[in-house]
Amino acid sequence: MRKLTYCFIFPRLSAGLFLLAAMLLLFVPAPSGIGNAATPQGQGLAGATFIRQVPYVPTPQDIVDKMLELAKVTSVDVVYDLGSGDGRIVITAAQKYGAHAVGVEINPDLYRQSSDRIKELGLEDRAHIVCEDMFDVSLSRATVVTLYLLTSFNERLRPQLEKQLHSGARIVCHDFHIPGWDAEKVVDVTSKNGISHKLYLYVRP
Repeated sequence: MRKLTYCFIFPRLSAGLFLLAAMLLLFVPAPSGIGNAATPQGQGLAGATFIRQVPYVPTPQDIVDKMLELAKVTSVDVVYDLGSGDGRIVITAAQKYGAHAVGVEINPDLYRQSSDRIKELGLEDRAHIVCEDMFDVSLSRATVVTLYLLTSFNERLRPQLEKQLHSGARIVCHDFHIPGWDAEKVVDVTSKNGISHKLYLYVRP
């Protein structure tokens, strides 16, 4: 999940507090480090104005496992995580399931952090991160898409998902649904830290 590095202080936010954090960020100036951070060569930050609208709240690792399990990820899948943060979903998909995995992260610091971790683990052949605006990235290769974004962002992404994803592609949302879509399955999960989470599985017709 994405977005602001200084939101690491909220690792256990529930969906309600997540929304509160998002609203507060609209009134908090972005740290100067983000605005001045160097962008990887050849990659843009066209959607940088949206960084402040979604707080970066890492998905607990046991919920990551449940999301990928719900999507029934296998080694033949191509998994895209939009707003990939520290890369934990991408890394788990590649390491545990042998899938090809792509993370899309607009924050340059998180992009570098997650890319370095992938190199440390020797997963470069199956996993990588792109520093891009998720609304500009083609999802045509994806068979699985994971999202931990606010409902408003999911709604904005819906036309892109409908246009680019092939029949049978699975989308798993953490805590926030996609308006206008009927979920194939909704699962309530309690993480090891005692926080309740809701997972939505969608399958493209």
